[in-house]
Amino acid sequence: MSQKTVRLTMAQAVARFLTRQMTIIDGERVPIFGGVFAIFGHGNVAGVGEALYGVRETLPTYRAQNEQGMANAAIAFAKASFRRRFMACTTSIGPGALNMVTSAALAHVNRLPVLLLPGDVFANRRPDPVLQQVESFGDGTISANDCFKPVSRYFDRITRPEQIIPALRRAMQVLTDPADCGPVTLSLCQDVQAEAYDYPESFFDEKVWVPRRIEPDLDELASAIEALRSAKKPIIIAGGGVLYSEASAELAAFAEKHGIPVVETQAGKSALPHSHPLNMGSVGVTGTSASNALAEEADVVLAVGSRLQDFTTGSWALFKNEALKIIGLNVQAFDAGKHEGQPLISDARAGLNRISGGLGSYKADSAWTERAKAGKAEWLAAAERATATTNAPLPSDAQVIGAVQRARGGRQTTLVCAAGGLPGELHKLWQAEEPGGYHMEYGFSTMGYEVAGGLGVKLAKPDSDVIVMVGDGSYMMLNSEIASSIMLCAKFTVVLLDNAGYGCINRLQMGTGGANFNNLLKDTHHVELPQIDFAAHAAAMGAVTRKVGSIPELEAALAETADEMRTTVIVIDTDPLITTEAGGHWWDVAVPEVSDRDQVKAAREGYEKALQAQRFG
Repeated sequence: MSQKTVRLTMAQAVARFLTRQMTIIDGERVPIFGGVFAIFGHGNVAGVGEALYGVRETLPTYRAQNEQGMANAAIAFAKASFRRRFMACTTSIGPGALNMVTSAALAHVNRLPVLLLPGDVFANRRPDPVLQQVESFGDGTISANDCFKPVSRYFDRITRPEQIIPALRRAMQVLTDPADCGPVTLSLCQDVQAEAYDYPESFFDEKVWVPRRIEPDLDELASAIEALRSAKKPIIIAGGGVLYSEASAELAAFAEKHGIPVVETQAGKSALPHSHPLNMGSVGVTGTSASNALAEEADVVLAVGSRLQDFTTGSWALFKNEALKIIGLNVQAFDAGKHEGQPLISDARAGLNRISGGLGSYKADSAWTERAKAGKAEWLAAAERATATTNAPLPSDAQVIGAVQRARGGRQTTLVCAAGGLPGELHKLWQAEEPGGYHMEYGFSTMGYEVAGGLGVKLAKPDSDVIVMVGDGSYMMLNSEIASSIMLCAKFTVVLLDNAGYGCINRLQMGTGGANFNNLLKDTHHVELPQIDFAAHAAAMGAVTRKVGSIPELEAALAETADEMRTTVIVIDTDPLITTEAGGHWWDVAVPEVSDRDQVKAAREGYEKALQAQRFG
């Protein structure tokens, strides 16, 4: 029996295939691809551009301003969608493609799905070397897109039109796999994009992808239950896997039933409501005093959906109990077994339910639970002091956070941030009440993610009040997607904190004995300092803008602009040196062994003492 076929170019086959991939959200069948971000060039405009035009009614194409920005927005869309939906990004060969490599790494570290479709060289090599082609003197198969290989979960170069059939199927498996989830790069040779092939009609059959819930191995489950049943001082670390599993209700039920305090990573913050009595808040380097005091004494740590990076573990110096056991409940074995963890390979929701059933009536010692609640009350008092209103001409980041919280920090708010000092302050101080209400890119700590991330979040959650908090340094790196938000009527609010430099790294420099050098603008090599009018800059892209001079003015501006239909940017000057002293933990930042400066020598001495607390290996 002959197979029914349809003759399409390779690029048309890609576009049609993407329109036929579905998922189920709240009982409704919806396209799994939320759209395609595109910046066209000679390497994709004729092939992919024409193909996307043909499906524009079912697969929207969004024109961006910067390739890294659009990929960041796509990744934010996936994160805000709890990995249930995602987007594709296409660029030309060359600098457009390479601008997405940083974003690919961001997605790779954070385990987030995005489909990257950069153009590539001519497979037939007739015009070799084509414009923007990177030539290797020793390897004729290399192109600039090889840079994507170490930061892609799956990479393929399409040199024949029929190769796209297995490549796209494999791409979808990776993008939807709970353990292997991450960026996929399909490098599309530009001549092959335009070549036709008789594709099987069945290749374009509609397919529904639903999350796979991995059930725990019975032996691993029994070991985890035994370890927890013997625990006297247990805690739960809630990582991003709780949110991606949509297991917030199960986490709350587990903590309540067994009286176990919960501490949150950057990725896991908002897994429990801030107001939940057993939510101790952030843990680790940027942790609350409540969380870190418990972590220091914990004898069993149930790490749910966490990759246990150094900020979470205080560079592995936070946990001080010699009898500590770590249970790694994770879909990815690589993460579950870190630091001699007792692995429990499982979906977070399934794993929590199975453990809870096996624990029966087990409950942590009431004194431990009550101590946790008392520690949280103490922390809340310290946080309130840090975020209280002020008339200081240069407020702290914490005071700005307090103003945003009071003015717009409701249940419908999604707070977006990424790099610098703000993530640490927000991790400690922001009060998120809804799952996903705290959206932080701190796996790769990518400066420039914030504005583009705000756009992606708004596209994923159009009914949410999206607030982007960003420093002047990160804003200067990448702000152009403000213009895209105006084009798309995707309104979000940017609170821009101007401390005239890279304040976070300046504080780190000072803390490690370094001289104030090349971070704050005043400490750079310069002939004249720039006087940047951020409000005017944002206004030039079409945003509604305000420059405020105090915390009360900031609160008033946030209230006044809440109902604006266009993206709004509110600028406030802040102090680069003030940080919240309460909470926190040591972080391993190597200090030079040899220096002529006494400050560095003193810092090195302190560093060597701190190293002794690390649980190496």
